[in-house]
Amino acid sequence: MIYVSSARAASDISSCLQRRLPSAQVMRDQGSTELLVGSNAWLVTLTPSGYGSIVKVQQSASDDGGVPEPEMRFDVARCAV
Repeated sequence: MIYVSSARAASDISSCLQRRLPSAQVMRDQGSTELLVGSNAWLVTLTPSGYGSIVKVQQSASDDGGVPEPEMRFDVARCAV
């Protein structure tokens, strides 16, 4: 699991991740944004906070290997800053 705080808005992080990860599907739910990456391999939850956003990334047990963990960590880090 990856859990970080970012000064960027959730919408900015979401747009950035969508550009870097074309397989991302976006869902919005009561103030938060969720991106499903790969074939249910990763779930990225973006929640607005007073400072910017909270980014939570969880890997599914049924990971298909479509997006390797190092790539996912890199993309999240690039988009969160």
